[in-house]
Amino acid sequence: MKGIYLDHAATAPVLDVALEAMVQQMRDGGNPSSLHASGRRARMAVETARENIARAVGADPAEVIFTAGGTEADNLAVKGMYWKRREGAPHRRRIILSPIEHHAVKDAALWLDARQDAILEWLTVDEDGRVNPKELAALLTDSSDVALVTVMMANNEVGTIQPISELAEICRHHEVPFHTDAVQAFGAIDVDFHALGCTSMAISGHKIGAPMGIGALIATRQAPLTAVIHGGGQERDVRSGTIDAPAIVGFGVAADHVCRHIPREAQRIAGLRDQLVAGVREAVPEAILRGPHDLSPLRRLPGNAHFTFPGCEGDSLLFLLDMAGVLSSTGSACNAGVPRPSEVLLAMGLSETEARGAQRFTLGHDTTAEDVERLVETLPGAYRQAAAAGMADHAPTGSWA
Repeated sequence: MKGIYLDHAATAPVLDVALEAMVQQMRDGGNPSSLHASGRRARMAVETARENIARAVGADPAEVIFTAGGTEADNLAVKGMYWKRREGAPHRRRIILSPIEHHAVKDAALWLDARQDAILEWLTVDEDGRVNPKELAALLTDSSDVALVTVMMANNEVGTIQPISELAEICRHHEVPFHTDAVQAFGAIDVDFHALGCTSMAISGHKIGAPMGIGALIATRQAPLTAVIHGGGQERDVRSGTIDAPAIVGFGVAADHVCRHIPREAQRIAGLRDQLVAGVREAVPEAILRGPHDLSPLRRLPGNAHFTFPGCEGDSLLFLLDMAGVLSSTGSACNAGVPRPSEVLLAMGLSETEARGAQRFTLGHDTTAEDVERLVETLPGAYRQAAAAGMADHAPTGSWA
């Protein structure tokens, strides 16, 4: 990717090893559902990738259900569990979720609320964007009518890591299924599905250097799921469709490569992130770090630095940085171009004015110290221009008669 790429939360550059494996599988061909030799070879490649991904997330291979990405995995979990839980128990209408969920979860729940009789109950988050397990426990005092609980593992905007094992344990105690969107966490920090105790977990390939269009729902064998896509009965009969062997092979290679290097890479990237935070604060003292100020790996993703820059619009600052060759974002790429304050920042207690000027810098496997230095050098000038434009946009209009 050209320029200084600081938007790895949106997508990561494809790893060479994943690209090579994917291209080779495309050359080999074969439908994994076919019974002849070509199909069996393709099936073997898919199952090897399944084993790699299962090992990377601390799950059994049979618990890996391939999807077309994190969004589909989240939809399968939220809708599939809601529908399955209501079979024979239609009073189970409550869905408990956090207000900072990715729209793949939030919009699926809102759709169920609008069209499928669901009742949504929203957890609150503190100023760091963190859920309080005690609040969830209180909401589950009577859990007889709860369909599911869903809280993301790590936030895609401000990098907050949630106490997932505590939340999952509370749900287990009350016999309520618990789903977590781990798309941002997987590949950045250690993720152990069995140790966390979740019922299901969504992951995605393109966040870790695999191709776009491939993901997985990790789900226990006992997970209550109704199929969202129907057809040939592939993937435990809950996700039908011809299996995308090349993408899956690339996903498996990327997962194996990235997760074997997490301890060293997380430490390296966190060091660069800390350098970035210190540099931004010095270069632009007005900048305010959002999300956990505790930058430890238990609280914040190692590659995430999110700031608000008072007096300017986030899009203006983004385009000025882009013109200077520094590629960042204002938040979730799924909301890019939508002129409204971040729902995550608002849920954390910021006003609409305070949420203006948001800028997310996310680092990855190809980020260098020189990239961080370039951002710090470029930022003050871009900020001054964006702030000047913001003042002009909000200046009073009219003339004296």
